[in-house]
Amino acid sequence: MSAETPYDAKPWLGLYDSNKLSTIIPAHENALEMFLAAVARAPDEPAILYFDGRLTYRQLDEQSGALAAALVENGFSHGDRFGIYLQNIPAFLIAILAAWKAGGIAVAINPMNREREIGILFDDCTPQALICHGSLYEAFVTRLGPATHRPRTILTTTAADYQTRNDPRLFAAVKPRYFDETLDLQKTLAKYASAAPPPAPSIKGTDIAFLVYTSGTTGVPKGAMNTHANVAFNSQAYRDWMELREGGPILGVAPLFHITGLIGHIGAAFCAAAPVILCYRFETGLVMDAIEEHKAEFTIGSITVFIAMMNFPGAKREKLASMTKVYSGGAPIPPSVVTQFREKFGHYIHNGYGLTETNSPTHCVPLEREAPVDENSGALSVGVPWFNTISRICDDEGHEVGVGEIGEIVSEGPQVVPGYWQKPEKTAESFRAGRFHTGDVGFMDAEGWFYLVDRKKDMINAAGYKVWPREVEDVLYTHPAVREAGVIGVPDEYRGESVKAVISLKPNTTATPEEIIAFCKERMAAYKYPRSVEIVEDLPKTVTGKILRRELRT
Repeated sequence: MSAETPYDAKPWLGLYDSNKLSTIIPAHENALEMFLAAVARAPDEPAILYFDGRLTYRQLDEQSGALAAALVENGFSHGDRFGIYLQNIPAFLIAILAAWKAGGIAVAINPMNREREIGILFDDCTPQALICHGSLYEAFVTRLGPATHRPRTILTTTAADYQTRNDPRLFAAVKPRYFDETLDLQKTLAKYASAAPPPAPSIKGTDIAFLVYTSGTTGVPKGAMNTHANVAFNSQAYRDWMELREGGPILGVAPLFHITGLIGHIGAAFCAAAPVILCYRFETGLVMDAIEEHKAEFTIGSITVFIAMMNFPGAKREKLASMTKVYSGGAPIPPSVVTQFREKFGHYIHNGYGLTETNSPTHCVPLEREAPVDENSGALSVGVPWFNTISRICDDEGHEVGVGEIGEIVSEGPQVVPGYWQKPEKTAESFRAGRFHTGDVGFMDAEGWFYLVDRKKDMINAAGYKVWPREVEDVLYTHPAVREAGVIGVPDEYRGESVKAVISLKPNTTATPEEIIAFCKERMAAYKYPRSVEIVEDLPKTVTGKILRRELRT
């Protein structure tokens, strides 16, 4: 079964009419043009709010131009890659724009990566230039093996720049580091402040804007080639679907190296000439203070972010009063968490679904609607296909299945990337005839709402019965003491596999494994409830907040 977003999906969903498609016409051909349009209409409005610091669109344009001039003078040319190995700090945006202005590609690198991981990425995309925290350079870049590709130009910076507050919750250990063999960002910007900018590059929509590496949960990370057309389209789709106000502050809570941060924060902000609120790293109390201080109106982040806010000691509704447009993606959302968050803060969490290979969302819950919960599985809908997007539920042979039947989610639209960097075989496996085969299992109901069941590889086979971890996790989240939950299959001589739950508890609560097992046993079929429960202080997660089931298996 396939679906296209109906023409009247905004503001109300009706039954799908396959002859109608809700569309937008992208206003910009490339992402740099989108940014420059924001500079032209709001030059003195803030582009970045960083603690007590403020960088306007004009200043961001000037500083990124200076960095682009420095890159070109140091040998950077059209199509070269610029590695950005940074946390959520202003230099990240400066570096992205500098890469584009120099005619190159921005490579977003997870700042949690160590030397082995960055070595793999460097050998894959061979960046000509790199910008990173001085601490990361000292700890990891200097340890790269002699056979590993090394960027010709390396700039170092510090999270302390562009603000003076130095909040001790994050900055107590932040110390500037300077190295003879690297360029200091601030000194470089000062040196090239009056330099002639490089000639304006001729950027086509098919040119690559970002290389964004997959998380590697299913193998070696792959560089998804997000084009300028992908970025320009999905940034505008964010603005229009979420009805973002021109100049309305956006909380940058997702890591900027991740596709959600790149498009849902940076791209959406550029499209709406809005400021991005950055907080360096996620610290729950500090982020909530930033929302209140800068009057954030919109954000999208992992559900673990909102769980952390709910469980933060002394969290008050007033802290989040301004943030009326809240979206979450990256992992299935337990319906009970949505209910608890609204009871505590008064805001409904809208669901969304997308991947690195789709430049962020393909599906979202309309702003005016609440996602239905499937009666049989208890799953919360991830929404409907958004603008210009067609999505299908297919069997293993790629044939569409009927309403309510489970299959793989397959999507196509202008946000789908053309493939993986220098990996034609992997590209051919996942991208077929313009359609991206996600590897995610789900179904669609009669009104076109999509539901995510789980990853194919995470299915548990218990005595011949299929058990999807997400369904068990949803039940666990309804227990009053459970803060986070992850479910995996473990070897079982009798059943082949049995269900195991790993949970953490909310502050000031108690529960025993036996109590948790009994709780689940009362609420689900005999083959589904966990036979064993492990209680831990915290569950392993990616930097984006997604629980790592693979580490629970070790």
